[in-house]
Amino acid sequence: MGHLISPRGATLIGFCAVLLWGTLATLTTLKGGGIPPFQSTAITFAVGGATIAGYAIASGRASAMIPTRVSFLLGIYGLFVFHALYFAALKFAPPAEASLIASLWALLTVLLSGLLPGMRLNLRQVAGAVMGFSAAAILVWDKIGLSSGYPDATLGFVFAFSCALVWATYSVASRMIAAVPSESVAPACFATALLAFACNAAFENWIAPSAAQWIAMVLLGLGPIGAAFMLWDIGMKHGNVAFLGVLGYVSPIISTGLLITLGLAAPSWTLLVSVALIIIAARLAAPRRGA
Repeated sequence: MGHLISPRGATLIGFCAVLLWGTLATLTTLKGGGIPPFQSTAITFAVGGATIAGYAIASGRASAMIPTRVSFLLGIYGLFVFHALYFAALKFAPPAEASLIASLWALLTVLLSGLLPGMRLNLRQVAGAVMGFSAAAILVWDKIGLSSGYPDATLGFVFAFSCALVWATYSVASRMIAAVPSESVAPACFATALLAFACNAAFENWIAPSAAQWIAMVLLGLGPIGAAFMLWDIGMKHGNVAFLGVLGYVSPIISTGLLITLGLAAPSWTLLVSVALIIIAARLAAPRRGA
């Protein structure tokens, strides 16, 4: 599939993943509390794997789901390890700070893209990534420093930075196996679901979800934890990696905007400033020609 897509088209497809990730906070809020993180991960990734597999079968590309050993292990590294580290970060560190540090994945993706064969990083892309991170920082500025009761916050920050590094390296490394079809993300989703089920059994108690929680988790699995991973894989393998890294900062802005629109969060001037910054950042990092 990827070989039939132009770099510009693949970049647009990758950006669709960012748009879907923008719904993550809203759907998670609608899901409500009570469902342990690994249980939620197991359910949503099972749905996500089934979503990608269903697409592959329906499009006559069932064989494209067969991963190589490297792509399968890379998928588990990116999907499962990232989420495990993120949950650990939220356990030990204040959520606003932990989430902001985790969002460094986008900046790291831009920086690491310069190491890829045939790719050159320019100052416009770096400036755009830094500006995107600034937009994300402004969004959580009023929440930083308000949380207390985290004696092991430093450890949490280490976990948060580690998950940012994992997602950035996973994303950039995907370019090295561009020949592997993106439908092969499905087995990694199923493996992540199984590992999460095992972690739930070992560290959590299974909680019976309500009907509303099931609906929210299914929607999560269909979109931001499902189709989005396949779309991101296409973007990383065949699109403009650095530009997509900058566009990654659109996701928290969409998240905040959706929460405000649905009445799940209060409006704030910080959203307007962040939107302005990300528009400038995208303009800076946008490829001048091609891609």
